[in-house]
Amino acid sequence: MQDLYLALALIFNVQGITALVSGVVIGTFVGAMPGLGTVVALAMMLPLTFALDSGPAIVLLLSVYVSSVYGGSISAILINVPGTPQSAATVLDGYPMAQQGKADRALGWATGASVFGGIFSVIILMVAAPPLSQVAIKFGSIEILALIIFSMTTIAWVSQGNTVKGLIAALLGLFLSTVGQDAFTGSSRFDFDYFELTAGFHVVPILIGVFALSEVLHQTCTGDKTASLVPSKIGFSFPSWQEWKSRKMPLIRASAIGSFIGILPGVGAVTAAFVSYADGKRSSPNRENFGKGEPDGLIASEASNNAVTGGALVPTLALGIPGDGGTAVLIGALIIHGVTPGVRLYVDEPVLVNMMFMALLFANLLILLVGALSAQLFTRVLRIPASILMPMVVMLSLVGAYTVRSSVMDIFIAIIAGGIGLLMRYGGYQLAPVVIGFVLGKPFEESLRRGLLLSDGNVWLFFQKPIFTFFIGLTAIALLLPLVSSLRKRKR
Repeated sequence: MQDLYLALALIFNVQGITALVSGVVIGTFVGAMPGLGTVVALAMMLPLTFALDSGPAIVLLLSVYVSSVYGGSISAILINVPGTPQSAATVLDGYPMAQQGKADRALGWATGASVFGGIFSVIILMVAAPPLSQVAIKFGSIEILALIIFSMTTIAWVSQGNTVKGLIAALLGLFLSTVGQDAFTGSSRFDFDYFELTAGFHVVPILIGVFALSEVLHQTCTGDKTASLVPSKIGFSFPSWQEWKSRKMPLIRASAIGSFIGILPGVGAVTAAFVSYADGKRSSPNRENFGKGEPDGLIASEASNNAVTGGALVPTLALGIPGDGGTAVLIGALIIHGVTPGVRLYVDEPVLVNMMFMALLFANLLILLVGALSAQLFTRVLRIPASILMPMVVMLSLVGAYTVRSSVMDIFIAIIAGGIGLLMRYGGYQLAPVVIGFVLGKPFEESLRRGLLLSDGNVWLFFQKPIFTFFIGLTAIALLLPLVSSLRKRKR
């Protein structure tokens, strides 16, 4: 208990409170800017921490870390552009809700789900970090391969109505993920002797092109200006307690999925969001409304991607293994400030560990206040005339695409992706499977090839791994359930 009091004393002083509040504000706004994201936000803040004591410096970075993930939902809802890759699934129901004039309510659902998911994962981190870190160790390449295969079932769920076109779109995403240098041999693939393509494609230009630029092109070609002129309440509308109560199980389930996937190094919040979205669509009584502005879809995406933040810190703090790109930056920051993550951290620095837990908890609570206040500013975007809003979206999108790697090539990639997205819209193809295929393509290939190396090319040895068999069984169940339910309906 004394360690907890000392930890709270490190936060509740002038430097600590300033770091906490400014970190949440900065993280939210940077997260809402398309193309910047969590890693960029942390990298921007890192030099500022050199002038701070280790306590406030860590509080600042943790606040930026959790709030930047939430910030991505704001632009995803308002202008159909995921501010961060973690919010890629949020556009599926957030933007349609904004088009219906319910942007204020969409922001309320997203903020509440984000806060719940973040706090849920912090509690998991506080209670179960050491034992859960041991579970994460058991996930080698073969086990992660099974998890990714299970994640790919989301393609079928977001493509319901035209699964064939969804699979074609996913294959396009998988192909794009293979462009660039082979991670094992170093040889270049599908670069057409063009040097800029040897680094492959980054997810941000693809996201920006497929979702944002294709939307602008669609409105330009069709003359449809309704999306940007939707009459919307200005501000922030938080759902009632009864509305939350009726959705408590989807909220808990999405948070648990995000926390679990966050623990696994290298899997990431994008995967968690789509896995949770697919799970929500399977289990929700409102599954027919998914993709049309359904709150259950927003809850599934936002609760899970924010729950990843606490989950990813489990291997980071307990083992010194980064759970994602953001925690890799955090490990560097901790080492700079004289803190060495690993198995001895909980024993050697109990006060500092408790301070990190409390900082994460208060940062997630503060998101609720900052989200409600910033919504007053962001929802005014919807009142801007389309002739002004659309060029602004294009400008922000292209700047975001360039910022990721400071590459002009990424601007052209975003533009080309926008053209492809427009053609897909006209052809009746879903856009989400492209992103799912692209995001999962590289880890799928790398896990499969490592697994084959470990088993000397014998795939059947994979099934000797209990975790692999378990996830493959879940995949089979997830794919067979729709078939069984459709057969039952036909019999009825």
